[in-house]
Amino acid sequence: MESSITRQEALELLREYNKEPFHLQHGFTVEGVMRWYADELGYGEEADFWAITGLLHDIDFELYPQQHCQKAPELLRKGGVSEEMVRAVCSHGYGICSDTRPEHEMEKVLFAADELTGLIGAAARMRPSKSTQDMEVSSLKKKFKDKKFAAGCSRDSPGSGASGLGAGHPDGADHFGYAVLRGQGERRDGGAGAGVR
Repeated sequence: MESSITRQEALELLREYNKEPFHLQHGFTVEGVMRWYADELGYGEEADFWAITGLLHDIDFELYPQQHCQKAPELLRKGGVSEEMVRAVCSHGYGICSDTRPEHEMEKVLFAADELTGLIGAAARMRPSKSTQDMEVSSLKKKFKDKKFAAGCSRDSPGSGASGLGAGHPDGADHFGYAVLRGQGERRDGGAGAGVR
């Protein structure tokens, strides 16, 4: 998997359709998680592809929330994105707004990371530091179990996606939570690491 566009081109494409700081930050966060996980799982040579897919995964959500993952192919193709990346972006909405099933390991990571980064971001905003840098997976798991916490985030997507990734790791989903926490530090948006503002 090789990216057909550069990170700078991807950023310009994202900003063409997204202006809200929250949506941009979410893209940066998922980008960092995807880059971290590509390296962690032995796909380092594909890290740019994984990261750019994470950056662009919600390209259509701000302007076309009712057509999420349906409008994305058109916007991505206009920007010169490969069909492989278009497919991966669409797969993160599987069962919600897309029929494209995540099959490649990268697509499964994206599927799980999308919702889980939202949950982690909400948990970080409740902390005095407003950061994930001092957050432990155990405290995140407590929040995750509380259905009242971040009620709008799906608990099914991260769980089912993470369970498919635990094969090489004895701690399975805990490893995924750790990866998301540490991967947020990989953001390349010029922000302060994984802080949530």
